[in-house]
Amino acid sequence: MQRVFGSRSGWLIVPAGLIFLAACGAGEQYPYTRADDVVDDYHGTLVADPYRWLEDTSAPDTREWIEAQNGVTNRYLDRLPGRGVLRERLTELWNYERYSAPFKEGGHYFYFRNDGLQDQSVLYIQDSLDGEARVLLDPNHLSEDGTVALTSLDISADGRYLGYGTSSGGSDWQEFHIRDIESGEDLDDRIEWVKFSGLSFTRDGAGFFYSRYPEPEEGQALLEANRDQKLYYHRVGAPQSEDILIYERPDQPEWGITSSVTEDGRYLLIYLTHGTDTRNRLYYKDLGNPQMPQLDAPVVELLDDFDASYSVIGNDGPIFYLLTDKDAPRKRIIAIDLGDPAPTRWRTIVPESDEVIGSARLVGGQIAVVSLKDASSRVRFYSKTGQRRGELELPGLGTVSGISGRSDESELFYTFTSFLYPPTIFRYDLETGENEVFRAPEVDFDPDLYVTKQEFYTSKDGTRVPIFITHRKDIELDRTNPTYLYGYGGFNISLTPSFSIPNLAWLEEGGIYAVPNLRGGGEYGEEWHKAGTKERKQNVFDDFIAAAEFLIEEGYTSPQRLAIGGGSNGGLLVGAAMTQRPDLFAVAHPAVGVMDMLRFHKFTIGWAWVSDYGSADDPEMFPYLYAYSPLHNLEPGTCYPATLVTTADHDDRVVPGHSFKFAAALQAAQSCPNPTLIRIETRAGHGAGTPTSKQIEEAADVLAFRLANMGLEVIP
Repeated sequence: MQRVFGSRSGWLIVPAGLIFLAACGAGEQYPYTRADDVVDDYHGTLVADPYRWLEDTSAPDTREWIEAQNGVTNRYLDRLPGRGVLRERLTELWNYERYSAPFKEGGHYFYFRNDGLQDQSVLYIQDSLDGEARVLLDPNHLSEDGTVALTSLDISADGRYLGYGTSSGGSDWQEFHIRDIESGEDLDDRIEWVKFSGLSFTRDGAGFFYSRYPEPEEGQALLEANRDQKLYYHRVGAPQSEDILIYERPDQPEWGITSSVTEDGRYLLIYLTHGTDTRNRLYYKDLGNPQMPQLDAPVVELLDDFDASYSVIGNDGPIFYLLTDKDAPRKRIIAIDLGDPAPTRWRTIVPESDEVIGSARLVGGQIAVVSLKDASSRVRFYSKTGQRRGELELPGLGTVSGISGRSDESELFYTFTSFLYPPTIFRYDLETGENEVFRAPEVDFDPDLYVTKQEFYTSKDGTRVPIFITHRKDIELDRTNPTYLYGYGGFNISLTPSFSIPNLAWLEEGGIYAVPNLRGGGEYGEEWHKAGTKERKQNVFDDFIAAAEFLIEEGYTSPQRLAIGGGSNGGLLVGAAMTQRPDLFAVAHPAVGVMDMLRFHKFTIGWAWVSDYGSADDPEMFPYLYAYSPLHNLEPGTCYPATLVTTADHDDRVVPGHSFKFAAALQAAQSCPNPTLIRIETRAGHGAGTPTSKQIEEAADVLAFRLANMGLEVIP
């Protein structure tokens, strides 16, 4: 009996049977994984797919495989020295009170708070900043195991209703509910089959707009492709069957349709998107009197070319202020008069500059603009005619997020964080210029022992790439330091300084944490993003590999002490890097990764990623995808890094079949004692809403695996 594995070099034959896992201890073996005779023809190239049966997560054979793989992995992890010590320390570090920035609606303030170890953060309400706070919604009471999470919310303008969404087990699918704010009781309303949508109340509080997909066939919610999203209006107290269809595009089943109501309640904004392409269309409805909205008003196709990204940041009646990259790859802010919306009549309020505008909003009659300079935040204020009105003084190198404030009030809240600076809430008064700490967390960690610096290195093609490096101040550059290199590089997403409890524990163990800003991200605008997409995707992997080589050349670490990690598109990054340069890394942590680049578009929302990746159905794109697809570039007889693949059996974004197939092929290909394991979380999904307890468990396992496979002991 033989197994056939598809690889870029052809069909490779390896012996069937059980594979010895020396690192797990005497007698431990990988579970047997059946290899089927499945072969696809891609434009004349035959590609084997022996583990396709693992794509069906609910099949009995797959469930048995999951149980067997988790058994091997758990026995290995149970034997790791220091795992319990790490779990205890992570629990201590995680146990600190944390808040979100408050926002104001209907005369009340709302914010989230976690007392430290609660699985889900709790939504609070208070009538004033110094008033008594009370619990409005505690997601921890929605399930026994803490796996039901709050996903989205909106407050009616009169402060009467809370509309909120929940997801179960980490799924992207949401259910919407309505809670009476005064009584704290839920109404009978229940909205199902919602995904990738928020909700937005009309000004009269009679109902809200939301988007949903058709109900999937029974048992197919995890795998079936998500198409035909439609926009509806739900009236409070009515059954979902009576919801009013507002907009649909049956001629374009792949278009996403989302919406929001402007702060004044006058306009419904309708955004049309195609997958993850940053370009969109912008339509609107003039609802007329906000207290008597005309739901049947015509849809006006304001921007209908899919030629750029457009996002409304606020309005003065019929004057819309938009953030766009139209004729500005690093973005600018423009004003459009709905009475005369021709492009020749657009006014530039904030022009494009060397910095990338990440976000903006209308607050207190001014425009607050958050931009990135070498992946670090700046916040400036402008009048609605474009005059500079000042700049926030920030604590240092870091990230500003969560800006909240109303267009008619001068109060603004924001969150600042960095690698060594826990998320801290600030309150800024636009009239007085007073900028003060509103809530500061207290973490059991001494940041003064560590430092973050930004350096720049040169990638394979000469591109200059920034990298953040955080470590103890007293380290020696003797190539002995354990180093964790983390990356993403895709979908116009910027990796800016962020605070992470697992990274604090890593630093305390003497580790270095490094984050390069790879092409494919949004750190330098749309051109930087496009340079890491489709046929240019290899640039991302080259940037990541060059970052590793830079850390080694500068004396920070060595291949024997270098680990790499990333999640989702970052999991793809890790898979590509470890298959292209297995000699360069000691440990690899691909999390919920896109590992099969030939079939990713066939499941759930995977088709939406074609704008970044291309599709194997396209004969021009197939060779590029096949050349780096992690699953198809594993070569039997190769010594790969010690690898801990992590995924979740309820991930309906990057379906777990990606990780299952990659782990099976990796175990068959591995030629040295380095362990190649997969950790499969149950009752969890792509990551959002994962309970604190599960986060701590996974972090302890990953850290213990990393240290053990660098030959290091845990520091008590």
